[in-house]
Amino acid sequence: MSSPLAVQVVLVDINPKMIKAWKDTFEFHPEVQIIQGSMLDQGVDAWVSPTNSRGLMDGGLDLAIKKHFGAQIQKRVKEEIDRLYVGVMPVGHATCVRTGAGVPKFLISTPTMSLSEQDISDTLNVALACAAAFQAVHMQNAREPGSIHSVALPGLGANTGKVPVEICADLMWTGYKLFREKAFPDFLSMRQALEAELGELGPTPKKKPATLIGGPAPLQAPPPPPSTPSVKTSEIDFDDAE
Repeated sequence: MSSPLAVQVVLVDINPKMIKAWKDTFEFHPEVQIIQGSMLDQGVDAWVSPTNSRGLMDGGLDLAIKKHFGAQIQKRVKEEIDRLYVGVMPVGHATCVRTGAGVPKFLISTPTMSLSEQDISDTLNVALACAAAFQAVHMQNAREPGSIHSVALPGLGANTGKVPVEICADLMWTGYKLFREKAFPDFLSMRQALEAELGELGPTPKKKPATLIGGPAPLQAPPPPPSTPSVKTSEIDFDDAE
């Protein structure tokens, strides 16, 4: 399969340390736009928000987006999580819902943690969440070709999740690189490819998630956080996100 990332990728955060870490890590990827500022100011087709497994938009960037669009956006996210994941979305998956606005047209919610305000600094959840966000873009464009031309992501897990910005940048680069090289039919095959890059990411969901053309809703609960994995990075030397 060819790469699904025929979209403009924008990395945006209010934290100058996150910006510097991205600029260092994405130094050889000038096609990626890096902006210090608010996600709410980004005129792209899709915003990515780090969330928890139940889609409760009660803090960080999630809360800012809920205030921006109103309570109905959380209702849409939770309904989609109920439809696809029986109310609990595992880390390494994502939802894509319409906002009802012209900009952005879509909100992609990807859990970096199972619970709100969980420390994920000793996990590889950032890589899973980032790759899942790109997988959601790919699956939406497969359903409706050309519906997402541009997507903005914050520093996933770098605030509430307590992931150091350098490690966050490196793990997000891993998710980006994965989708520059190939496409995947579903979240499970995406996870398997990511594990080939980083090693064991924790228990794999038993049920096969929805594919590009739909498919049955997965019935699994989210896997528990992996036990203090060893981060394999390439070189480790924005809005209030989870």
